[in-house]
This record gives sequence, C-alpha cells and structure tokens, in this order.
Amino acid sequence: MGWTQDRLAKIKEWEKECKWENFVDENLINDIIEKTQNPSKEKVLAVIKKAKSNANTGKMLSLEDTAILLNNTDKELDEEIFKAATYIKKEIYGDRIVLFSPFYIASPCVNDCKYCGFRASNSSLSKKILKFDEIRSEVEALLDSGQKRLIAVYGEHPKSDYEFIAKSVREIYSVKKDKSEIRRVNINAAPMFEDEYKVIKNEGIGTYQVFQETYHRKTYESVHPQNTLKGQYNWRLFSLHRGLNAGLEDVALGVLIGLYDHRFEILAMLSHAYSLEKYFGISAHTMSFPRIKATSNSQKFNPYIISDEEFLKVIAIIRLMCPFTGTILTAREEPEFRNIALKKCGISQTDAGTNIGIGGYSQTKVKNDLTNQQFKIGDNRSIDEFILSIIKDGRLPSFCTSCYREGRTGENFMPLAKNATIKYLCIPNGILTFKEYIRDYASNEVKDIGENVIIPKYLGILKENLPKVAQKVEAMLKDIENGGKDAHI
Repeated sequence: MGWTQDRLAKIKEWEKECKWENFVDENLINDIIEKTQNPSKEKVLAVIKKAKSNANTGKMLSLEDTAILLNNTDKELDEEIFKAATYIKKEIYGDRIVLFSPFYIASPCVNDCKYCGFRASNSSLSKKILKFDEIRSEVEALLDSGQKRLIAVYGEHPKSDYEFIAKSVREIYSVKKDKSEIRRVNINAAPMFEDEYKVIKNEGIGTYQVFQETYHRKTYESVHPQNTLKGQYNWRLFSLHRGLNAGLEDVALGVLIGLYDHRFEILAMLSHAYSLEKYFGISAHTMSFPRIKATSNSQKFNPYIISDEEFLKVIAIIRLMCPFTGTILTAREEPEFRNIALKKCGISQTDAGTNIGIGGYSQTKVKNDLTNQQFKIGDNRSIDEFILSIIKDGRLPSFCTSCYREGRTGENFMPLAKNATIKYLCIPNGILTFKEYIRDYASNEVKDIGENVIIPKYLGILKENLPKVAQKVEAMLKDIENGGKDAHI
C-alpha cells in the first residue's frame, strides 16, 4: 500500500471514531438565509449596533444577525456596515496593519482539487520542493526586504509531510543575516493527526491555517475527487479541533469565495468559530476569505462569482460577526481593491512583497508566472511600496511578533482581544517594528513620512492614553536608533 492509500485508510478510520459534533447544519443555515431575506432598516441597524457593542465584550454575532447583514440590499446601510467595521477594528487593534509574506516551500500535491494550480493532474505547472540551502536563500532574500513574519505553504505530499515541515521551520528560524531573523513562522498545510501536530508545535510554529475551502458538502465533493486525501470532508472539517486538542495555540479558518453561495459559506465559517469556542474556549485567531483566481490549465466548473462591491461588504461583515478575530486580505486582489478594503473593511493583517513562485524571492527570474505558482497574484508591489501606500493614509505598518514571544497566545491572547485591550500592545509594538524597518530598509519617502508623521502620530496617542508606556517606547526608539534590535513590549 502506497503513502496516499495508507494515509487515506487511517483517515477513514479516524472519521468513524470522530468525537466532535458536526457543526455545519445545512438545513438550518439555508432556513436562516431564507427567512432573513429583505431585512428591514430597523433590523439591520439593530445588528450593527449590537456588533459595535460586542467590540468590548468578546461576543460574536448570531447566525441570524449575520444573515441579516448579508441579505441587506440598502446601499446606505452598507455604508453603516463599513463604518462599524472600521470602528470595531480600531477599537480592538488600533489603526495598525500587520504585514507578512507567504513563503511557498513545496508545490507537489497528491490531491486533485479543480480550482488549484497544485493539483496532481496539472502537468502545466512546474512543481518543486525547496532544498534546505534554497530555503535559506529564500529567507535571506525575505530578510533583505525587511520581512519578519512568514506563512509557510506546503502541498500535501509524502515528501513534504509533517517531518519535512518541522525540519523546514527549524531551518527558517536558524537563518540569521545582519543580525536579523524571521521571528514568526505561521503554517498553511494539510490536516494532520494529533501526534503529527505535536511534532510541528515543538518547532515553535505560530498560527496553523487549514481552510475548509467550501463548507457546502455537495460542492466540496464536486471539486475534491473522492478517494483523495482532501476528498474526506469530515477529516478536514475537524482538522483544527485536532490541532487544538494536540496543543496548538492558535488556528485559522478560511473559505474560498466563489465555490458556493458566499452567504452560506460565511454562516458556516461562523458556525466553525462557535464550535472551536465551545470545545476550546479560544475560537479562531484569524479568518481568511480569498476569492478564486486563475490558475495554469484551469478546469471548468461553475463558480459563484461575486462583485468587488459585494466582496467588500462580505469582508466588513466578517469583522462585525467576529470582532476579536484577525481578518486577512491577500495579494490575490489588485492594489486598488486592497487599498479600498483596508480603508473600509476593518482588515487587521495582509501580505506584502508577495511572490508565490517556488524560489521566487531569491531568483528574480521567478515572477508572477502561472507555470510555477498556485494561482494568479493581483498585487505585486514590494513591501516598501505597500508600506508607502498605507502610511500615506495615516495607518501604522507593523511587523510585530511580540505576543508569540511573550506567551500571549491561545487562551492568553483571547481575553486581550475580546476585551479590546490588545491595542495597547499592538500600537507600541507596531511603532517599534516600523522604526526598525525605517532604519534598516525603508526608502527615503517612507522614512520621511514614517519619522515625521506616523511615529509621532501614534506616539502621541500613547502619550495621551498610556503615558508610562509612551515613555518606555521613546526609550526603546532611541535604542533602535543606536542599533538595537527586536525591541518589544
């Protein structure tokens, strides 16, 4: 029996013994969507009011509340949703944007998902697993750009299994250049058994992402062939339950917008968040909502395309429904759209300087080419170009990883986010990491705006609200100016 067949047999045995309750009630979700059609102005405003009050309580909206927002067709009320998303995000995290870069390490995959460039049957994709010396070269290139946070991405394959993931994470952390290093490695990889999760946890990983892609079972089965590893719906559905049960501290949810009705998907993802909260008390650390993009040799199926306008509203609603959860907007989207979303939708994290070609950071010849990457990237701006765009709008770029290194993860992080006090750590650490970026990597324009506008602005906020913290930050800024590294609170 081969690796895939052996693993599939073990997965099916696990599914038979699964102890957790299925939280995706399709009939219930469909009934809620139907009964909340054409909601009144009063109902929409009442939900918006509730969402804003939840910013300081750690409560999530109900499925029905969220459906009311999703079914709203009043454009004026949409603007109120955007205002509420902006308010909630600022109230909890402040006006900072955390930056990271995706790092694609392994593209071979045994699965055959219709929407994915990595699928096993796609012969037009050049597939590769980075060697450890290549991993080092990629990390060095990322460090040269100023990056400190990565999400490592792997296809599901015996040569990139949990042991390889653990070794590659160890290799990433080992790289030092000009006394700089990657300070946090998050993971996007296939579901694992609990003993496998324990191995990668020991390497100090950050948040572990597993996207369900679609929660609609019939659709899931139609785009993920049966008798493949990813074809096992329940195995994937409870992947993060297993991870948390194995000791992972932070996990991330995600759906691929376009596979099915986005209203169903968002309500199902909320149900997922409720289930994690029920069993583990910490819910999702982040949520992602990428839209389907072109791949090499794309297969035809019937995607549920939504407009930019509708997508913006969906992103904002996710902020309202789970106020304390980080929301991630990716470089799949074009710069103009990303700029608007960052202004209106309460986004807390995004990637920058993105290259998803295998070996793309260290090899200039590996560009935005569908023959070597999973899907099409929309935003090819460098980290510095991206930072310039957000500081011109007055927002604070952050490479902060302090919570991870100070033990503010999992059950220790959630109360800070749920009580809207995490911003008193986010803002100081955002200032400090931005200062380090300015000193070592920034263009003259970014340096000028950063030093003369952004840092004084946010330092002023600290002086007004937390004068003792402000004094500490000022001292740390002087230390960074004199060559200090990795100052954090």
